[in-house]
Amino acid sequence: CTGASIVFKCENMQHGGAFKARGACNAVLSLDDNVAKKGIVAHSSGNHAIAVARAATIRGIPASIVMPRNSMANKLSAVKSYGITPILCEPSATSRQETADAVLAETGGTLIHPYDDVRTIAGQGTIALELIEQVERLDTLIVPVGGGGMLAGCLLAAKALLPKIQVIAAEPALADDAYRSLQSGKIEAPLRYDTVADGLRTPLGTLNFPIIRDLVDDIILVDESEIVRATRTLLDVAKLVVEPSGATPLAALMQDAERFEGRDVGIVLSGGNLNLDNPPWSTGDNK
Repeated sequence: CTGASIVFKCENMQHGGAFKARGACNAVLSLDDNVAKKGIVAHSSGNHAIAVARAATIRGIPASIVMPRNSMANKLSAVKSYGITPILCEPSATSRQETADAVLAETGGTLIHPYDDVRTIAGQGTIALELIEQVERLDTLIVPVGGGGMLAGCLLAAKALLPKIQVIAAEPALADDAYRSLQSGKIEAPLRYDTVADGLRTPLGTLNFPIIRDLVDDIILVDESEIVRATRTLLDVAKLVVEPSGATPLAALMQDAERFEGRDVGIVLSGGNLNLDNPPWSTGDNK
């Protein structure tokens, strides 16, 4: 129905249900032994938290995970499944960072940042690397943007391998800080934290902002109703369980279908931790 040839990069099927497994493992497993034994600290609304908890288990080191109080219940449960009790904070970027800083001061551990870390960015870039290796034709790549680590990594990999490829970011209109940052030329803070795409509520990092500024071709702002529709379409039609954050790139394509007509489009489905007990289409979140 879109007029485009679409391939999905199904990070919803990753360990922990999201692309964050790539960056977390790259960052945690590359730590020096003397540093690693002091433990690690992470702050996240969910998917990075799950990925770091798993990476710490693989490495056999302690981990402290800071999560907002309004994190999805299934994501809190996933962290707990690794034997780690999340440290809850208020649902803002400032509270997350301040709480993590307090834990770092207490434990002497190492921060594994969800997106503003060269090791994390490099790990996330393997998404684009693999996709380009897996498909014959690709002229467009649509990637969700929250903190920007995945987008920055994918931009570096895709533009190096396919210089003419268009890489487009998909961002909720209710979390438009990346769009506003490109307009102003500096990192803008989020103005609200209530988009259904909970994984995309974070501000851009200082390391990835210049990469995105210099390399991204465009950012499409997506309506909440389109995000919910894309999430349900993936479940009903493609039989893929994808959370709203991961469905946002498809929502961007569906919202602006004429733009992509006739193109070979890769869509990154970044995560699959959908709360099926309370799906977005049943809660009135499709604003």
